[in-house]
Amino acid sequence: MPAPLLTKETDSAPQILEALPVLTWWVRAILLVFAVGLVGVFALAIWIKPYDQNGAIRTTYDEELGLPPCTFKYVTGQPCPSCGMTHSFVFLMHGEFVESLRWNAVGTVLAVFCLALIPWSVGSVLCRRPLFVLTIERPLTWVIVIFMTLVLVRWIIVLGWHAWERFN
Repeated sequence: MPAPLLTKETDSAPQILEALPVLTWWVRAILLVFAVGLVGVFALAIWIKPYDQNGAIRTTYDEELGLPPCTFKYVTGQPCPSCGMTHSFVFLMHGEFVESLRWNAVGTVLAVFCLALIPWSVGSVLCRRPLFVLTIERPLTWVIVIFMTLVLVRWIIVLGWHAWERFN
């Protein structure tokens, strides 16, 4: 960030004007790649079919995506912290907001946030500065902390729910 600009002295105290930050070419490139990647994620979520031929909700997309089953669930028998996020993205992209929330409410919030990030990233690239914020670092840190906290709190609730069902 460039140094603050000084204005004419008034009342014997200089006023400091904040210089608007300009994003370097490599930060703009990262933001553009990030936006394109998010578009790809949402295109994939639209491409995935949430229901089978009988109209029942599919429980896994591993085969369709060429992924192995969840290693965490395989080893522990418990859902992983991000369990249900793919389903929440898929259902949200198919317009089924309530079903998206049922699978993973944090995933639904994350998907909506990521949808908003696409135009923000492109706008920041075009304007050559971050929109609505002075710098990216602090908001990015807060977003990561908030989402990780939400994921972990939801996971603790899910594990508690599974334990409760098992013992009752």
